[in-house]
Amino acid sequence: MDVFVRQGDSFWYYSQLFNIPLQLISDSNRTIQPNQLTIGQRVQIPGFVAVNHQVRAGETLWSIARSRNISLDSVFLVNRNLNPAALRIGQIVRVPLRITWRLVQGRQDYDYEMLMNDIRRLRSVYPFLRIPSIGNSVLGRTIPEILVGSGSKRVHYNGSFHANEWITTPVIMTFLNDYLLALTNQSGIRGLLMNPLYQQTFLSVVPMVNPDGVNLVLNGPPAEEPWSSRVIELNNGSTNFSGWKANIRGVDLNNQFPARWELEQAQKPNQPGPRDYPGERPLSEPESIAMADLTRRRDFSRVLAFHTQGEVIYWGFQNQEPPEAETIVSEFARVSGYRPIQTVASYAGYKDWFIQEWRRPGYTVELGRGVNPLPIAQFGEIYEEALGIFLAGLYM
Repeated sequence: MDVFVRQGDSFWYYSQLFNIPLQLISDSNRTIQPNQLTIGQRVQIPGFVAVNHQVRAGETLWSIARSRNISLDSVFLVNRNLNPAALRIGQIVRVPLRITWRLVQGRQDYDYEMLMNDIRRLRSVYPFLRIPSIGNSVLGRTIPEILVGSGSKRVHYNGSFHANEWITTPVIMTFLNDYLLALTNQSGIRGLLMNPLYQQTFLSVVPMVNPDGVNLVLNGPPAEEPWSSRVIELNNGSTNFSGWKANIRGVDLNNQFPARWELEQAQKPNQPGPRDYPGERPLSEPESIAMADLTRRRDFSRVLAFHTQGEVIYWGFQNQEPPEAETIVSEFARVSGYRPIQTVASYAGYKDWFIQEWRRPGYTVELGRGVNPLPIAQFGEIYEEALGIFLAGLYM
């Protein structure tokens, strides 16, 4: 929501008036010097939108503000040059509305276009979010990263490495929405206040690593050639892509990282297909390259890659994980009911590479149970199980 600076206004005054943490207002207006505000300048207030109110007979600005449980001064801030003595019946007055509900509706088929629409909506209400691109998919789709907070603990979550595990994306986006709601309403999640996390943690989220694959599973082949014909050929002539894990070129993105990749190559398919093909070489695909470049650039303290299914958490690689990794995964297991597994005969995954290169905690969290793609009817249960992991990943 935009307000317009008047004589004597300050970010501190806006934080008091709207009951919004001062840091969130500052971070929503990064190009503005708080001690150099100018009259008429536009300032963004997070967690609010301005909505239209049509003046009815007998109403005053004071009665309008009281009926909506907002301050009179907040009404003046969103209406430039408003004369309270000259209200007319039928006149449109803008009034602040605090957002107290989710914008993300995750319990539905959730493709790339839906993700991008939700990101735009979240960014408009929570302008302290930063949304850089980490790169592009094979088909040129932008792969967004969502950044929250600026603390020293640098945590990363990602989802939809595998196309038919797309339910991980709305689960992550729902948590992100709940986190933003708690920040701007100064409330808690499961009894934990979120504002200290914002100060202490830098959260990076890549909600959909494999947008081309997700859209293939949910919407069928792309219209453009050669991809339209090529994916059907790779899928053994079938137009049912529910078993498709790979990117649009038939490369499994979570078998793409240089962490004993040659061992993975030896036990996996040797040509592109719906699943498991590790590519001709490590980091051959633009999506995996983007994730590797991001991870090198951000210097994360820990990473959590969300997959489906099995209700397990993989947390080791070649005994290279640090001692605290076990302490953290024990807490993940406690809050979710999931079973921690240290090692399996699998290589070349994102968390494997992270552990190998940085010797820091990395986790693959397998949400839910069943056959991929998991039915959307499981969404609520999966989210409640994952919520404790999301929170512990930030707090611990």
